[in-house]
Amino acid sequence: MINTASIPAVAISLWVLAAFSAVTWALIIIKGIQQFRFGRSNRRYSKVFWASANLQVASEIKSDPSALARLAIAGLDALRPSGPGAGEQDLEHSWDRHELLERNLRQQIHRERRALESGLAVLATVGSTSPFVGLFGTVWGIMESFRRIGVMKSASLAVVAPGIAEALIATAAGLAAAIPAVIFYNYFLGRINVISTEMDNFSSELINIIERIYWQKR
Repeated sequence: MINTASIPAVAISLWVLAAFSAVTWALIIIKGIQQFRFGRSNRRYSKVFWASANLQVASEIKSDPSALARLAIAGLDALRPSGPGAGEQDLEHSWDRHELLERNLRQQIHRERRALESGLAVLATVGSTSPFVGLFGTVWGIMESFRRIGVMKSASLAVVAPGIAEALIATAAGLAAAIPAVIFYNYFLGRINVISTEMDNFSSELINIIERIYWQKR
């Protein structure tokens, strides 16, 4: 009688890969929607912002939430008086106005980038580990084939085929889970770099406008 104690190891690897694949595609959909909304709302806000008559009008724009809108709010906050009576300052508000402006914008860009990068570590992990999980299933399937040969005293196709089939399925499942994770990780990372560049450019332009309006006149 053939010992089947080793067979569940291949099944476990397949279930793990199925879970990896499900998580991967869920993240792909979520991050795809997130980045689409980021890009669309940023384009919409940028068009309205630069068409505004002045910064006061721009600060009152009512639009869909966007990274550029939050960035503009963070920058304009540096222009508002801070502290009780605008005369008292704590450590948080003891910065020079120009330094406070740059700090607010820099910190907001970091927050937006962290939001965009959330979940990408999972895609990277799936992409790097799935082939090894599949390889584990492959090796186990081949070991099962050799064990059956020893038990059955025969190397016929009927004896070898089940283990080889399990090995090939595990290999294919590992690749099926890893390839989309790697492809979309690189795609999303590229899109994040593009969005980050847009935020950097917007931040620089906002600083230039504020300097020209508020500080060069003094």
